[in-house]
Amino acid sequence: MTNQVRLLIVDDHPVVRDGLRGMFTGDPGFEVVGEAADGAEALALVATLRPDVVLMDLRMPGMDGVTAIGRLARSGSTARVLVLTTYDTDADVLPAIEAGATGYLLKDAPREDLVRAVRAAARGESVLAPSVAGRLMGRLRAPVEEPLSQRELEVLTLVARGASNREAASQLFISEATVKTHLLHVYAKLGVNDRAAAVATAYDRGLLTPGGR
Repeated sequence: MTNQVRLLIVDDHPVVRDGLRGMFTGDPGFEVVGEAADGAEALALVATLRPDVVLMDLRMPGMDGVTAIGRLARSGSTARVLVLTTYDTDADVLPAIEAGATGYLLKDAPREDLVRAVRAAARGESVLAPSVAGRLMGRLRAPVEEPLSQRELEVLTLVARGASNREAASQLFISEATVKTHLLHVYAKLGVNDRAAAVATAYDRGLLTPGGR
């Protein structure tokens, strides 16, 4: 069949590879040209086997999937990479997409969805699991974080150390009303409503560090 999709399966679990191979081998529209247990092996096989689609796991010993995706993209490979993993956290999804993955599915996807996704990836179309699409849309719709000014950071640092508005004003040689204004700007930029939340968010984002700023 001339329009068969040439598929390379990359997963560190032999049982998963066996299951995927059995699924696609039974479909005349696909040819499973090889299997790899980690990213490094996948890179070598892509160079020799030239698959149309690489079905790529992410968390593997040795070279992980994201690293392999990035190296494939930089190598000029024409193979499309469709991520197939258990994980849909921002820490997994965003690096994979940024590295060059064409699509991102979860391992609990129905067989029919996986088959359609591989075909779509071969055509260069992006296919995303619903939860992954939701995460990406949420990131796109999120307001751009506006950095705090030097004075706002100074005020927030004093607040984190337990200073009242009056004490912060005294130490910075500004009025108490100006401190309140700076704090209102801090709340707006961090998306919070009070001092405690502002301090906690600032620590989470690395704007403040224990024992300093």
